[in-house]
Amino acid sequence: MTTSPDPVEATTEHRPDASGSDVSVAAHPADDGDGHGDGHHDDAPEPTMSVLLYSDDAEVRESVRLAVGRRAAADLPLIRWTEVATPKAAIDAVDGGGLDVLVLDGEAVPAGGMGLCKQLKDEIFQCPPVLVLTGRPQDAWLATWSRADLAVPHPLDPIAVAQAVADLARQRLG
Repeated sequence: MTTSPDPVEATTEHRPDASGSDVSVAAHPADDGDGHGDGHHDDAPEPTMSVLLYSDDAEVRESVRLAVGRRAAADLPLIRWTEVATPKAAIDAVDGGGLDVLVLDGEAVPAGGMGLCKQLKDEIFQCPPVLVLTGRPQDAWLATWSRADLAVPHPLDPIAVAQAVADLARQRLG
């Protein structure tokens, strides 16, 4: 008895990622990338929302991204992250527009997220809603002074961070 090869085979494509490392991406022929697996590509791209993440600490940025994930909640669009590590880059990104939510690390140096939040709220017309990550729960009053819309203290609770981003996104997106 002979077995015939499976008529549908998965293929693997190798391509460099942003760091230049080779990344393997497995694709099934019926998978056209739209998530339906039906072999038909939808014309309209899935909507996204844009979140700015400011922290000088790469571990804090990673913790926030992992907590929130690709989507803050099932009823919200996919997130397109903009990560910045300097106050100037954060201000330039907000000045450029197109952001839906800002997540600012209150413990960042040389400029903390609370001072940056106050500056952005004072200077940017219709500034997006801001989540400030405070150093401790007792710093909530400073977050209020900075005009942050919400605050979550360190150590970061992943559920609280995701919920805060979702709440601010709903507020912004209506």
